[in-house]
Amino acid sequence: MELQIVIITLVPLAGFLLDLLFGDPFGRFHPIALFGTAIYKLEKLLNRGKYRIFKGAVMSVMLIAFAYLLFYVLLNYIWQQNFYIYITVSVILFFFGIASRTLINEVRDVFKVLKDRGIEAGRLQVARIVGRDTSQLDSKKIKIAALETLAENLSDGVVAPLFWFAIAGIPGMFAYKMINTLDSMIAYKSERYFLFGRVAAYIDDIANYIPARLTALFMFIVVPKKRVSDFILRYSKSHASPNAGFPESAMAAIIDCRFGGPNIYHNKLIEKPYIGITDREPGEKELKKALFVSRMVAVIGVIIAAVVVFVKYV
Repeated sequence: MELQIVIITLVPLAGFLLDLLFGDPFGRFHPIALFGTAIYKLEKLLNRGKYRIFKGAVMSVMLIAFAYLLFYVLLNYIWQQNFYIYITVSVILFFFGIASRTLINEVRDVFKVLKDRGIEAGRLQVARIVGRDTSQLDSKKIKIAALETLAENLSDGVVAPLFWFAIAGIPGMFAYKMINTLDSMIAYKSERYFLFGRVAAYIDDIANYIPARLTALFMFIVVPKKRVSDFILRYSKSHASPNAGFPESAMAAIIDCRFGGPNIYHNKLIEKPYIGITDREPGEKELKKALFVSRMVAVIGVIIAAVVVFVKYV
């Protein structure tokens, strides 16, 4: 039994190692891609006529519950059959559930493409990872958009999955991934999704409430400067999102740049409060610092998740 506890504790460490080596193996049979397909088909079927808030709520809750139960039943069945197959499947699923290297690669690619191929290529590259209209962004705004996304998705794509893994194992991790996928697909304040995706947006806010604050705390641990804590206290609640302002304000302090401001989302000009003071274009130095902080935050999160798993089974 003691050996089993040690092996179970190694699941997040082994899954994270796979992520560091290979990045997120996204494809049509990736669980998140299958989640997206299910959301897309159900949204087309249900997002019409009356009671859109209710129908969107029912769809969201049912899909989240389904994701949790699917992985709970699957892993419990495998556990009963063979412990080592259970561990192998758990490691692979953990690998699917975290996206640290892919996030870093995407942000690094924005800077590289912008430098090597120019402004138009940079706009197309950053459009892969942001929701705003990138067609009119200049070099500075392209880089700022990429770094804002790095900070926000450090919470959504790394710390939050780790948090829910620590709370409820692989099933909790993938229930969260369903929440996050719902948010990314139907939680827009556009005419189409304003009603249907409202509950999905609220659920995402709740699910990310603690992880967003943990992300800012971990960033402060990596760069323990008073400026970082001051920015978190000053700017975190000025963001339209109840959560995104925490990692973004910490990152703005760390790289000494200014986030936020006006941007176009879904053909509408959205005025966002500024986060930070220094209005300048970030360069390679700021990119390297941001990527280093992101890696270290992921390491801290994985270690804590492993410790929590160990404590649970002792």
